Amino acid sequence: MGRTNPTFRDVLRSLEDSWADYRRALRRPDRDRFDRLWEDAHEHADAGGYLNHQNPMVVVLFSMLLAQQQRIEDLEAELEGGRPAATSGDSDDSDDRPAT
Repeated sequence: MGRTNPTFRDVLRSLEDSWADYRRALRRPDRDRFDRLWEDAHEHADAGGYLNHQNPMVVVLFSMLLAQQQRIEDLEAELEGGRPAATSGDSDDSDDRPAT
C-alpha cells in the first residue's frame, strides 16, 4: 500500500516552488534572505509533519518566526555579554532566555 497523503516535506517543497516567480522578482540581497527563510522552514519540517495543519503555510510561517526568535535571543545574549552567539543549527530545548 502506498501513501495517500504527501509528506510535510513534499508539501513544503511544493509551497516553496509556488513562490518561485516572487523569488525571481526580488533583488539579489532579498533573494538570499528569502532563501534563508525557506531554509528555516525546512529545519523545522519534522515538527511541522506532526502538526498536520489544514493550512501548511501557517506552519511554514511559524517555523520561520521561530527561527527569527532564536536569532533575536542569541543576539540579545551576545549584547548582554552572556553566552556567545549560537549557530542556527543548535537545538537547545532549555529555556535560557535573558531576564527582562
